[in-house]
Amino acid sequence: MLNTEIKIANLEKLAAYRDGLFQKPELRHLFLELTMRCNENCLHCGSRCNDVTSEELTLKQYQDFLTQIKQDFGTQKKMLCITGGEPLLRKDFFEIMSFANDLGFVWGMTSNGTLITDSVAEKLADAGMKTISISLDGLPETHDAFRRTKGGWEKAMNGIQCLIQNGSFQHVQITTVVTHKSIKELDALYQIFNDLAIDSWRIINMEPIGRAKQYPELLLTKEDYQQLFEFIRNMRIAGEPVCYGCSHYLGLEYEREVRDWYFLCMAGIYTASITASGDMIACLDIERRPEFVQGNILHDRFKDVWENKYQIFRKNLCDENAVCGACPEKQFCHGGAYHSWDFEKQQPSVCFRNILF
Repeated sequence: MLNTEIKIANLEKLAAYRDGLFQKPELRHLFLELTMRCNENCLHCGSRCNDVTSEELTLKQYQDFLTQIKQDFGTQKKMLCITGGEPLLRKDFFEIMSFANDLGFVWGMTSNGTLITDSVAEKLADAGMKTISISLDGLPETHDAFRRTKGGWEKAMNGIQCLIQNGSFQHVQITTVVTHKSIKELDALYQIFNDLAIDSWRIINMEPIGRAKQYPELLLTKEDYQQLFEFIRNMRIAGEPVCYGCSHYLGLEYEREVRDWYFLCMAGIYTASITASGDMIACLDIERRPEFVQGNILHDRFKDVWENKYQIFRKNLCDENAVCGACPEKQFCHGGAYHSWDFEKQQPSVCFRNILF
């Protein structure tokens, strides 16, 4: 375990830095939700894809928007994060991303991997894709049941092999969403993934958002969480490229132990997102409430919105909650991640106090 005093000092500096970002945010990650369509029907989907539909922006609208972003922000230190739904379902996907690449944007993608063949991997390389994360959420039977897709595991594994064999990408990652049912499969998954030439394995817990709210029995228990973080920490101590996701403050014992840096919810300060219909929001996992829509690319210039709006995200959530106010580590947590905040009860729906610390 890293030195606690050093952790506290770093977290205090990060808290002050975060306060500064409220006044002067820095756009680093721009998420593009290219579609709400998906060829899978996952139990945990935060966007409720296939239950919820959306209009989609046209190729020309994306071209105009990306040109505007380059004019206003440049392309240096900017990452386009492409997601959905399943982005590859768009027939004009490669036209959109080739245009972004020609403008000089660095881009990566999250995908279920089922549509990736050797030819698709070659097209992704030609369009300039640098990074990709493919979802594998358990052993074959568990994965297919969780994503309600027969043969999904086999297709995703084939997609990963195609990406690796292509050899053009800077980082090929597997992301695993762990549930109360699948946590017992982590050791077996490690044995499988260890034989693949992937660059990292990102493990996250199923969050109580979107469709996952219909399946509370799959959420992790206190014991599950403790097992999860011990597994990740032990993997990292052994030198394995395993990490937890960016969500949640984990307490002094696990902060900086299971990921490369400390918790910081980036919504609205480093990160913005454009929904499939063009709405400007912060993180795509945050509940789609009207007050979180800051504008739309069809009638607003993103630079003006980013600089003058987004204030709803540039504050500490814990300042509005008495329970958080009594927590001795609130200056490091700030109320947690926006996507897991219960805006009806005004309290976090995921909190690791009394679980991890």
